[in-house]
Amino acid sequence: MSTVISREQAVANARRVLDRARARRDALPIREAAEQAAVGSFQSADEIELTLRRLRRAALVEQVSAPSAPAARAA
Repeated sequence: MSTVISREQAVANARRVLDRARARRDALPIREAAEQAAVGSFQSADEIELTLRRLRRAALVEQVSAPSAPAARAA
């Protein structure tokens, strides 16, 4: 049985699937994520791990330095 859904529902479904996949990916230990990413890549797991660590550090710095939403509204 085939069901037709609206474009908005299809986009919402796709977004939900991507969000879950990102959450699973982000929950992996860095080394495991690097090893999985190295499969079929021209980079080694060590190189990918180094890149992931740099990116996570940069994201943390951005998170800490960004003003929180309530504080930004009050300013």
